Amino acid sequence: MERNIEKTLDEVKDNEAIIGCMLVDSAGLCLGVKGNASSDSAGIIAAIADQVAKLEQVSTYPIITIQNDSRKCIIQRQGPVVGAIYKHVAS
Repeated sequence: MERNIEKTLDEVKDNEAIIGCMLVDSAGLCLGVKGNASSDSAGIIAAIADQVAKLEQVSTYPIITIQNDSRKCIIQRQGPVVGAIYKHVAS
């Protein structure tokens, strides 16, 4: 499983538009991180996915986007795993 996680993270990070990515389990444990992303936010990423799922009950796995002036974070749960992708905001 660890090889699959590393392969997935490498494939996502190979996209030039992506500056970082992370996979987190349902308990908030960081499964893997690449690029400009911090494993310190793993628990928060999982909690955000859980809370938004309660708000958006029509969609099983809603896509969450959080953005500031310089970058955005896209979060989505797929089964027991939550993914977070970080991108620069286009000027």
